[in-house]
Amino acid sequence: MREQLIVSDPNVMMGKPVVAGTRITVELILEKLAEGESEDQILEAHPRLTREGIKAAIAFAKDALRADVIYPIAEVVA
Repeated sequence: MREQLIVSDPNVMMGKPVVAGTRITVELILEKLAEGESEDQILEAHPRLTREGIKAAIAFAKDALRADVIYPIAEVVA
């Protein structure tokens, strides 16, 4: 059985999903990627994180967004 890479524990980071064995949240990884940081830059800043952990965070977010929930997107006024 493959080890679960994304875990959630109410005693770690208030229960937010994190990469197993770290306090690095899925949210933080996604924020850094959205801001344009490369995987290499993220790995350099967080030595305990692995490339597999980053990919697991992205996959977790993808699966979470597949839920049958509609997320309203606010209209941006220019």
